[in-house]
Amino acid sequence: MKIARNSLVTTVCAFAAAIAGVLIGRLALVDAPAGETNLHEVLHHDLDLDAGQTARIELIEKQFAQEQAVYHREMAEDNRRLAAAIQAERGYGPKVAEAVDHSHHAMGMLQKRTLQHLFAMRAVLRPDQARRFDQAMVDALTPPEQ
Repeated sequence: MKIARNSLVTTVCAFAAAIAGVLIGRLALVDAPAGETNLHEVLHHDLDLDAGQTARIELIEKQFAQEQAVYHREMAEDNRRLAAAIQAERGYGPKVAEAVDHSHHAMGMLQKRTLQHLFAMRAVLRPDQARRFDQAMVDALTPPEQ
């Protein structure tokens, strides 16, 4: 009886930890667009782009938006697989671990493609604009000290 109770407590704790991990991961992903918004604010409002730069950057952004949507769909599917694994195992077992590892691929690829997208836009800028854009990228990636 005591072993069954300990197993149940362990399972519930592991399940709660897994859910907490998913929620923390989602919160981390939700915070990312704020930095992206600041970068786009700098790019579109602070750098005084000329018409040619604006047109080239808009094309880069349009192409990236399509690719980004694919990664977001893949991450949503990864979340569904993770939820199914959590439901099946009710703890941090091999299926949950595998689902987490699998989800890291799409997240990593999206991060790489986002950086490539940013550097493609940077290539359109004049040196003085690029310096300001670089600082905005660093600021977006560096959390304020608390």
